[in-house]
Amino acid sequence: MFATEFEITLPKGYIDSDGNLHRKGTMRLSTAIDEISPLRDPRVKANPAYATIIILARVITCLGALSEVTPAIVENFFSEDLNYLQDFYRQINGLEPATPPSDSLVLQEVGNLKTPQN
Repeated sequence: MFATEFEITLPKGYIDSDGNLHRKGTMRLSTAIDEISPLRDPRVKANPAYATIIILARVITCLGALSEVTPAIVENFFSEDLNYLQDFYRQINGLEPATPPSDSLVLQEVGNLKTPQN
């Protein structure tokens, strides 16, 4: 057997309308319907990036004292938390490449900027 649910801890946390902070929760593995269902949503048709919001709301099974995470809640996550959740989602669902592609860009640090080098 393998794990299908994973603990998450948001870097900043979600602050609800009562001022309560919610940081710890659970994310489950996604299924095919989690990826397909948002495509029928009018919000995704208007803005394809909104699929991320719907998918995360489907796979986050709890967050702090919240027993349900809705797209409206995910819309109010801080950017750092959204980035963390997207990375974590890709990782647990095996969507990260095992090794970088051989033709990947090499980054050279120049001062505080990173620029691509061939």
